[in-house]
Amino acid sequence: MLGLSRRELLLGSAATGAAFAAGGLAARAANGPDHTLTISPYEHSLLPGTVTRDMMSFAPDGPPPVLRMKRGEKAVIDVQNTLDEASVVHWHGLRIANAMDGVPYLTQHPIEAGQSFRYAFTPPDAGTFWYHPHCNTLEQMGRGLTGVLIVEEEEDPGFDLDLPLNIRDFRLGGDGQFIEMFKARNAARGGTYGTVSTVNWEIDPVYEVPAGGLVRLRLAVTDVTRVGRFGVEGGMTQVIALDSNPLPGPISAENILLSPGQRADVALQVPDEEGQEVTLFLRRPNGDRALARFKATGTSANRQLADLKALPANPVPKPDLANAEVIDFVFGWSPEGDAPQASICGSLGYTFWSINREAWPGDVPGPLDPLARMKLGKSYILRLRNESPNAHPIHLHGVSFQLLRSNKRKLPPLVTDTALLLEEETMEIALVADNPGDWAFHCHVIEHQKTGLAGFLRIEG
Repeated sequence: MLGLSRRELLLGSAATGAAFAAGGLAARAANGPDHTLTISPYEHSLLPGTVTRDMMSFAPDGPPPVLRMKRGEKAVIDVQNTLDEASVVHWHGLRIANAMDGVPYLTQHPIEAGQSFRYAFTPPDAGTFWYHPHCNTLEQMGRGLTGVLIVEEEEDPGFDLDLPLNIRDFRLGGDGQFIEMFKARNAARGGTYGTVSTVNWEIDPVYEVPAGGLVRLRLAVTDVTRVGRFGVEGGMTQVIALDSNPLPGPISAENILLSPGQRADVALQVPDEEGQEVTLFLRRPNGDRALARFKATGTSANRQLADLKALPANPVPKPDLANAEVIDFVFGWSPEGDAPQASICGSLGYTFWSINREAWPGDVPGPLDPLARMKLGKSYILRLRNESPNAHPIHLHGVSFQLLRSNKRKLPPLVTDTALLLEEETMEIALVADNPGDWAFHCHVIEHQKTGLAGFLRIEG
């Protein structure tokens, strides 16, 4: 039995205790939830003629549901855990209160087997987000626990159809059953790739879309490993948002680089002729792979991309670069290679990676020190240096940041929550520390995260 740690004391303090009481299902009697998620074992046919056992979903009778909410409106989500292991739910990309962020021991206690938790928050930003566990992460995400979350703009931008695309791989053998989730030699390099590519839990699905209409394709890469290039061909397209934030101008959708955790909103003008198809591809050196197709149906609506209203900017504060404090972070292999601590939320049994020469010990009660302390309301430049020959999608919870510069490429001034750090790249990003709390900071190649490449930043105020 673990003793009472500083972090457990913090989680049980009066301030956070009130937050957790509000988050518990004891509040159910007052108001019902807007959404209910049931973390459940599940079986599903992924490969033809097979049924994959030992899957996990956020629903007992189907794939993870798409959650929709409105910017600026409170959302209440009840989560019931029917697994025989602990879990939590993290809302990737949402700038919400720390107690609702869903990281075990950092923001809440794990949701134990048979337990429930109520999440309640008001999303300040519109766009495409997603949700997933932060406990036993590789196994639970690898077996299916990734879902798309959409925060709609107050004003309809004018699409005829809004189509979320949950893009991910599964590691299956030819019999449709799971094979080992990771290999240690891969975890110490780029990660272990899946064997079956799916969109919304289907292989090369075909979606009927209105001929001559305007469709919003919401690409969400919820995979645990794959860094890839994606392209949409067969119709007029524009990328209008990346990682939930509108672009200052549209860019081509023919070759979009996305890593685990990242998203892209593509505006598609469907061909006018019924039966014509548009295809979403995964670009590969040995030949592109079709992931999904969109088939024009009905009489042409004769819409044009120019008919769409521009997406409103999210209210992310702009950093004061002239007065920003610089903080350095080094991402590389673990200097010690020690075995991680035992954790209620699982361990891969190895430590390969570190941030600033410190490897994350695992999801344990603590005590744990932050990688950096930041003052509420102050601007910071984070200098991210990758000492390894492997790419790392670096995700910061609770705060959005702006890309500034790189030693390897020209960066657009994008606002994001997940930055792909290329091999041996040094990148600078800027943010305003506007959201108090302890915020997870980690690589979203899950094998890297679970073997040391994780930590947290503390915003004090």
